[in-house]
Amino acid sequence: RNIILNNPKKRNALSLSMLQSLREDLLHDVKSKDLRVIVISAEGPVFCSGHDLKELSSEEDVKHHSKVFELCAEVMTLIQKLPVPVIAKVNGLATAAGCQLVASCDIAVASEKSQFATPGVNIGLFCSTPAVALGRSLPRKVALEMLFTGEPLSAQEALMHGLVSKVVPEDKLEEETMKISHKICKSSKSVLALGKATFYRQMTQDLDTAYRTTSQVMIDNLTLRDGQEGIEAFIQKRKPVWSH
Repeated sequence: RNIILNNPKKRNALSLSMLQSLREDLLHDVKSKDLRVIVISAEGPVFCSGHDLKELSSEEDVKHHSKVFELCAEVMTLIQKLPVPVIAKVNGLATAAGCQLVASCDIAVASEKSQFATPGVNIGLFCSTPAVALGRSLPRKVALEMLFTGEPLSAQEALMHGLVSKVVPEDKLEEETMKISHKICKSSKSVLALGKATFYRQMTQDLDTAYRTTSQVMIDNLTLRDGQEGIEAFIQKRKPVWSH
């Protein structure tokens, strides 16, 4: 599924309506056997500029502000709870909550011209919610330098520090994203769903608990039809036939 942020005149800002649409698109028919991977991209030179600052001005009340941040947090956490991998295809600038969106995705492929920043500090609104995703994707000191200075990371710097998975020339961005997507589609959906959920679960656990959790999951994985099919196919040196 391709989800395209399509409000380039507003720099694809995560307005309340944009967040609502994004949530709907992420959840739409999510249990379908045909849905294997979701790609989030954007129209225009800016991938996403973050929140619509007009919605955060004094013209709106605290209730509205709360609604914006609650929905944003819901969408960001939803991405990691979905049973399929979510890829950010970034071609341009991703700032503030836009940078948060990239950091929240499972995989991020960026063009060489892309940049990433959390410049809220420069306008008196520290990027505290983007810091949640940023601090879980980047080394602490790199994340804090971004948050304290608002200075952007280049695509190569983002790759070096782990914010994105791959950087390619702009004319290769679609090809590389599809290459990763097609590779994912060749695997068992049930096995990937189990693996994704377990990965995020164990990341919050101490080492011993993480190994107990993942050991049990691997035992459970062996009871899945696709788990046994994959092992048998490997032993027999043939391609596996996944149930779903």
